[in-house]
Amino acid sequence: MPAGGAPPRSARRGGRPHEAPDTAEDFRRLAALPDGAERAVLRDRVISAWLPLSERLAVRFHHRGEAAEDLRQVAAVGLVKAVDRYDPAQGTEFESFAIPTILGEIKRHFRDHLWSLHVPRRVQELRTRVRKARQELMGDIDDNGPSVEAIARHTGMSKEDVVLGSQALYSFTALSLDAEMPGAGNGYSLTESLGITEAGFDLAVDRETVRPHLARLPVREREILYLRFFRDQTHRRIAERLGVSQMYVARTISRACKRIAEQIGAREQPGRRTAART
Repeated sequence: MPAGGAPPRSARRGGRPHEAPDTAEDFRRLAALPDGAERAVLRDRVISAWLPLSERLAVRFHHRGEAAEDLRQVAAVGLVKAVDRYDPAQGTEFESFAIPTILGEIKRHFRDHLWSLHVPRRVQELRTRVRKARQELMGDIDDNGPSVEAIARHTGMSKEDVVLGSQALYSFTALSLDAEMPGAGNGYSLTESLGITEAGFDLAVDRETVRPHLARLPVREREILYLRFFRDQTHRRIAERLGVSQMYVARTISRACKRIAEQIGAREQPGRRTAART
């Protein structure tokens, strides 16, 4: 039985007949009752009477990838908000007030909680327009789907906005990096297609940065650095080859490296100061 024991009245929404409970008297009582146990019981009874409406609205979104039970719960939240905000004194039927409230809650749920990637609201709106246009044009085109030009003509959108909205169609959920690449058929995953940082690039940059400073070092210092870092010889072998002490080799390497580091730092420092001022 509907709330208050009143018989249901027939209603028609979107071409589909359904039974809408007659809760007009219950809403008038709710508006007059103060907070308390009696009002809470009546409020729960009204919500229960209108739950079929929220469930019917939730069904419209089952193809969006969200679980049916989650959709029903979100729609029920929208129904509760509609019941709490409805003012019978305004003269509007509750159903007319509740439907946009419930639909708004469902759409807000999709917009704020279900996107794997952050997509600006404008792009989300373009996505909705493109998706709707694709559905409307699906019966008039081949299996490849409507073209960008066809969607633009149908919606009045620019081609750039159609492309942007089409790209957002695939941003709703993220693809796992372990997922097999489409058409691979051999277990080749997306992870295997990603590039990696090439350490050799940084090494090449460092060598080119140091090269002119090495060229300005005294011949003996250049030779010691060459034997140590390019021929990978130990301090002992370098000392024996040049007829000097290992301490001399160590100090020469330390002194030369420090000088080069200071020269490179002095060259880069003015640029950093300029950038900071800018």
